[in-house]
Amino acid sequence: MHTIKKYFFLIFATYFEITMKEFSKEVYLKWYEEMTMWRRFEDKCRSLYLKQKIRGFLHLYNGQEAIPAGFTHAMDLSKDSMITAYRCHIHPMAMGVDPKRIMAELCGKATGTSQGMGGSMHIFSKEHRFYGGHGIVGGQIPLGAGIAFGDKYFDRKAVNICFMGDGAVRQGALHETFNMAMNWKLPVVFVCENNGYAMGTSVKRTANHEDIYKLGLGYEMPCLPVDAMDPEKVAEAAYEAIERARRGDGPTFIEARTYRYRGHSMSDAEPYRSKDEVAQYKLEDPIEIVKQRIFDNNWATQEELDALEEKSREFVEECVEFMENSPYPDANLLYDYVYSTPDYPFINKLENN
Repeated sequence: MHTIKKYFFLIFATYFEITMKEFSKEVYLKWYEEMTMWRRFEDKCRSLYLKQKIRGFLHLYNGQEAIPAGFTHAMDLSKDSMITAYRCHIHPMAMGVDPKRIMAELCGKATGTSQGMGGSMHIFSKEHRFYGGHGIVGGQIPLGAGIAFGDKYFDRKAVNICFMGDGAVRQGALHETFNMAMNWKLPVVFVCENNGYAMGTSVKRTANHEDIYKLGLGYEMPCLPVDAMDPEKVAEAAYEAIERARRGDGPTFIEARTYRYRGHSMSDAEPYRSKDEVAQYKLEDPIEIVKQRIFDNNWATQEELDALEEKSREFVEECVEFMENSPYPDANLLYDYVYSTPDYPFINKLENN
């Protein structure tokens, strides 16, 4: 089946003169190193949360690593952008943001991506065109279309990748945005990271249908599901959608079917699913899929992959050390990032009282 899908993709690519970076040994070894580091990073965040070094909410990404790996392989990172919801530690790393700064942000340190004032749900990097990290369910969907509108208006030939969870597709903002995005042919790719559960509510219980991608049909938007446990399949679907948007043909809606191995957040006791269900999905672990493909092609030995894993482990410890050695932001900065206008009237009223 995988070979058949690849064959049809090659036909499509030839017809539209699309080319994508090949899935080479270098790509797979890069994926393996990055994805193992991302997994270790999240596991370390869990440990730091239990030690109360990370406060508030914490939403881990374990199991979904193939999605950012595949998408960033297909993107032009010199101009394309990304926006997502609150499960947002790994996406910016894939875009090139320094994981040390992300770790610092998670722990509220001044060296973080938002000077320690955003925390787990609000990672941001203008430099790398990563525009959040949004805590409001579905709030990023119209913003992603807005970024794409700007790209089209200024003729940047850039595409925005707008991620959302399966719970967010029930928000009215999605339908308003889909309508406008198709009407204006905006260069945006909408991606539902369907991990099966909106917090603790299964997809089966939230609508009369389970094929989320079909929501695009109501707007005549090209839409498709993809096996999002495999970064190669993700990259193929992503590239087709991205190049369609870049040509000016408008958006695509992709349902990335994945699974999270941890709870919705650290406070989730997971009463809605069994341990057997989680164990079954772990048989499709995206890291193991990458590892097996490396072995199948004789691209590396177990010892070489062990060395990459050790490198990832050491780097995550360096991230923690960077965070520990970073200061907390000065309390006087508390209001500096609230209003963009220096003489905003509310500030004067505060000072006068």
